[in-house]
Amino acid sequence: MKTVTSADATSIAFDQFGAGAPIIMAAGAFNDRSTTDPLARALAPRLQVINYDRRGRGDSADAAQYAVEREIEDLDALIAEVGGSAAVFGYSSGAILALKAAAHGLTITRLALYEPPFAIGDSRPRPSADLNHELAQLVSAGRRGEAVELFQTEVIGMPAEVVAQLRNAPFRPAMEAIAHTLAYDAAIVEDLTLPTELIASIPTPTLVIDGEQSPPVMREAARAVADTLPNGRHHTLAGQDHTIDPDATAPIVADFLAA
Repeated sequence: MKTVTSADATSIAFDQFGAGAPIIMAAGAFNDRSTTDPLARALAPRLQVINYDRRGRGDSADAAQYAVEREIEDLDALIAEVGGSAAVFGYSSGAILALKAAAHGLTITRLALYEPPFAIGDSRPRPSADLNHELAQLVSAGRRGEAVELFQTEVIGMPAEVVAQLRNAPFRPAMEAIAHTLAYDAAIVEDLTLPTELIASIPTPTLVIDGEQSPPVMREAARAVADTLPNGRHHTLAGQDHTIDPDATAPIVADFLAA
């Protein structure tokens, strides 16, 4: 494990694998760098991979005040660490973070995005505008379980009865442990509306990936992002869903970066 210091003096932890052209891995909600570790290792024979913990997760530090701009600065610090330019792989809400970083002007050579969770049209209800504040208040009050369930219903769109069934799941404690970062992801995804003007402003060559077995709303969003980007392309992984399969995903990403 290594660390880099972001612009606001927050320490960001990362693992470094392989050699060659760099790619930085940005995970999504409820995840730290352990989620993207298998993919990072699968890419390492062909690329230099920086697999990091977003702030507030894993071995990375946090700050008293959050803003999406701070996470963009974290990516910028990692890019500087590997020589001033890098590709970025974004998973789920991490894909939206990657898009916002590219639109902000970071020196991102290419983007590979796995199922950015936008909602197209009236495909599903939208989170409230102040959801990030609601989540932060729940965590501040020690009601982490309620924050987890609010995010699951409002952002992920899980039915309330399914959320209730998962309360005693073995992974629930880990979800509650990272619940303080859900407000961060809520701020990044906003109300899940596709920001067409922002996306259309990004000239970076981009591969948008979805899984053949993912819900239609996820697949529709992936296609819409690819179609809106000036240099976007879309790829569906046969037999896959929202969970990253490193064996299926790594060759597609590596080939795209080498093209």
